[in-house]
Amino acid sequence: MKKIGITGGIGCGKTTASKVFSLLGVPIYNADERSKTILDSSSVVIEKVKQKFGDDIYESKGINRKKLAAIVFANPELLNELNQIVHPAVFDDFDNWCLLHENEPYILKEAALIFETILHQKLDKIIVITASEELRLSRVMQRDGSTQEEVRKRIQNQMSEKEKIERADFVIHNDEQQLIIPQILSIHEILKK
Repeated sequence: MKKIGITGGIGCGKTTASKVFSLLGVPIYNADERSKTILDSSSVVIEKVKQKFGDDIYESKGINRKKLAAIVFANPELLNELNQIVHPAVFDDFDNWCLLHENEPYILKEAALIFETILHQKLDKIIVITASEELRLSRVMQRDGSTQEEVRKRIQNQMSEKEKIERADFVIHNDEQQLIIPQILSIHEILKK
């Protein structure tokens, strides 16, 4: 089984592309969604996050995501410390998930941060989804109700699109100028061999 990463900056359309791959029968591991679940369910992670950010970062329904985002996206050092708590738990979760799909030709791991972590070393190929910053801003503001300033802070904490494209094995342009389904089908045909 080949382990393929699918990444791109916030608002580029990773989830949209992953849904198309899923329709083709490809198992998808969504690292961002799993990390949210782990933040709310892993007693080890919860304890470490509370130690770093205070007990009040958690409420009765789980972690206060808006509060945590406001803290970590304003301070790269704290974002790095949060990632050092969460990423190892997600890596372990992914390894266990892969065991359930070991007979597949390939699986996709959808993650915002692949090149920014050691994750790229554990994957066979990387697909990067790209879109203009203007389009990404618009999508995220519409999707999350975030302000332009909030989205820009998050973009600034991610590797540049240019660098991701240079490091990618495959690139999908989700720029509303090119159809993404033919691009995905072409990559799918290569990967399933």
